[in-house]
Amino acid sequence: MAQNVPNFSFSENAIKVRQFLYEFWCANGAGPNLRDTHEATGLSRRDIMQAYRELDLGVMIVIDQDTESVNLLKCMPFSAFPSQVKLFIHGKFHSYLGCAMEAMAASKMPPFAGIEVRLESYCSCCLAPVSVTMKDGALAAANPGSALIHVSLSPWYWNTTNVMKMCDSMNYMIDPSHAERYERQSGRRGAVFTLQQAINFVARGTSQRMWDPHRVPDFIRPEEVLDGFKMLGVDTSVWER
Repeated sequence: MAQNVPNFSFSENAIKVRQFLYEFWCANGAGPNLRDTHEATGLSRRDIMQAYRELDLGVMIVIDQDTESVNLLKCMPFSAFPSQVKLFIHGKFHSYLGCAMEAMAASKMPPFAGIEVRLESYCSCCLAPVSVTMKDGALAAANPGSALIHVSLSPWYWNTTNVMKMCDSMNYMIDPSHAERYERQSGRRGAVFTLQQAINFVARGTSQRMWDPHRVPDFIRPEEVLDGFKMLGVDTSVWER
């Protein structure tokens, strides 16, 4: 859905379905199909589909709007398909995460409380490994220590249809020189976040996701996003010239 969606509230069906999606994905490392959701919630096919559309509009999930079964592509922070970030729990692969930025939020979810989780990814410039360890939403370690997150798409272009392009633009880099090289490779200028700035950016979502069953929709409003970046000390001048 487009940016600047007017404020709205989720229906009780959407709230019930969202909680189930979180619980199922955390437990299984992959998303449910429509029958799984039906068995857990008691909702009909049509009610589930409408709940999915609400959650997509409120930037909680991403669905394929062109499919009859409204196939799930993402339930943030999780990805239904192989992405650039793998989540490991207790040393074992758990799931794919949506992007480098969303990955910084995963460890804060209640089922992972008190557990050190490992994010395995790579530098999008050279494909060298990047490993990040998180616990309860806080950074425990990063290898290499110079790792950062590069965002190549201006918030003015986020969520013009859905968040897929936005997520695709958020990638780990080994260091600033690799971020600059990636810009030449991709033909896009971007902003650079330290890992701590990225954690601070996703903090609102991490503090509420799954903890508050009545969490309100997210709304992508570019001016507010850019103001938030500036408050974190991120240089956004590349998008303002």
